[in-house]
Amino acid sequence: MLSDAAPSAHLGVGARPGVPVDEVLALVDAVLREARLTRARVRSLGTLDARAAEPGIVAAAAALGVPVRGFPAEALAAVSVPHPSALPLAATGTASVAEAAALLAAGADPGAGGGTGTGGGTGMGPGTLPVGSGGGAVLLVPKRKSRRVTCALAASAPFRPNEDAPGVRLLPSAHGYIAGEPGSPPTIPTPHTTAAMDTHTDTDAHDLRHHGDAEVRDEKLIDLAVNVRTNTPPDWLRERIADSLTGLAAYPDGRAARAAVAERHDLPSNRVLLTAGAAEAFVLLARALEVRRPVVVHPQFTEPEAALRDAGHEVRRVVLREEDGFRLDPAAVPEDADLVVIGNPTNPTSVLHPAASIAALARPGRTLVVDEAFIDAVPGERESLAGRTDVPGLVVLRSLTKTWGLAGLRIGYVLAEPETVEALERVQPLWPVSTPALVAAEACMSRAALAEAEHAAHRIGVERAHLLAGLAEFDEVRTVAGSEGPFVLIRIDGADAVRETLRSLGFAARRGDTFPGLDRNWLRLAVRDRATTNRFLQALDQALLIGG
Repeated sequence: MLSDAAPSAHLGVGARPGVPVDEVLALVDAVLREARLTRARVRSLGTLDARAAEPGIVAAAAALGVPVRGFPAEALAAVSVPHPSALPLAATGTASVAEAAALLAAGADPGAGGGTGTGGGTGMGPGTLPVGSGGGAVLLVPKRKSRRVTCALAASAPFRPNEDAPGVRLLPSAHGYIAGEPGSPPTIPTPHTTAAMDTHTDTDAHDLRHHGDAEVRDEKLIDLAVNVRTNTPPDWLRERIADSLTGLAAYPDGRAARAAVAERHDLPSNRVLLTAGAAEAFVLLARALEVRRPVVVHPQFTEPEAALRDAGHEVRRVVLREEDGFRLDPAAVPEDADLVVIGNPTNPTSVLHPAASIAALARPGRTLVVDEAFIDAVPGERESLAGRTDVPGLVVLRSLTKTWGLAGLRIGYVLAEPETVEALERVQPLWPVSTPALVAAEACMSRAALAEAEHAAHRIGVERAHLLAGLAEFDEVRTVAGSEGPFVLIRIDGADAVRETLRSLGFAARRGDTFPGLDRNWLRLAVRDRATTNRFLQALDQALLIGG
């Protein structure tokens, strides 16, 4: 406790955007009680300069009757603090905004003897800060944390040249640190570098060839960018694929797999075409169909538009709006469109459109392409049009790579009218699907496999609800309502910067600005198991806290 003659105290505060003044003051008062001080002893409130105008911080300083002192990140990073947190340090170099700001504010106290210094070359230990030639700062209370605020308390202290710095006065830790357990400072991870990726300065420009795998290439990051189910393929499927390797000397024969797909959807085999993943089907459609007015409904998987443009087509876009929940209005599609492409559930919005709304897009002379690559992650495959033969011009695309973890094997299929299948087959290379992929396709059509996929879909729903509940705790995060896919789309102001911070913390999220209709403020997150989600939410908390 400070004596009446002791120098004054200074607060350091770190906070997330939008924090209410009541939460700031509640933590401030708790810190002051711990130091056995009253508000009257506080002389200033220090923080990151990017937070100095935050209404909650400004109002808290006004209630205390003290000025707000904003310090640049590099000044805070130069301060040695006794309780560095691993995540902020790895992300920004500022080991503790609250402790560093408190020490800087106290060191800048005119009564302590001059301008602010950083302690370099003085021999001082963590938690002390020399100032000019006649004063310094000592940490009284290390950082304490509420949900959206961190707070520390420091005081100016005498400092004489050629004299050892005063010991750091640390009161018993009762709350733990931002990262790590109480009394056990965390180890500091090696920051991850960011992979080279295309960027755009034009907000209307979208990198249609950017996909989630680019987010995790060459780096050991926890993957929330790629929508492939984890811990796949299952052992039984690996064994089936491995057993097929004995037949690699023979050319692939797709008849059994084609028949299995047809039986699974109660269709004749001439309505089925096996492809090297659903992505190949988009290329075949762009090359085989004689269309003049194609329309792609966005935001959605960008490969359909890219394939159409590569084939020389001029593509029109129908962009669904956030204020409408990214939901389809069939009337928005131009009547003269002779090809319409839409995803269901849509990547990246995770919106599941009613089958009736999509079927309403069908017209004589129009090809209606529905990308159902993620429909098997929806329990009961609700709203699927696969197996329908009463919708004119319908083409349904399916993928086996997402649920079964076969992205490296490349297997998908097309369900369409026989004439359309024949047209696509004519432009398809010979033997386009390998023997192991054909064996996998046949295996995934079995009753046991379909039951396993249905169980996985229900499990994804549970884990998605857990992720959404965690995201709802953040005032800065807005999610798309009614998510039904194995991923969720979120909006955060400055999400591109948050994504970079998350990368430095070891997590990869899919950037949203490459999808037409979205910008740099969007991220797509794959649904993962509860333990991974909890770790991600902690990292997101840190990213938002230090991101500004």
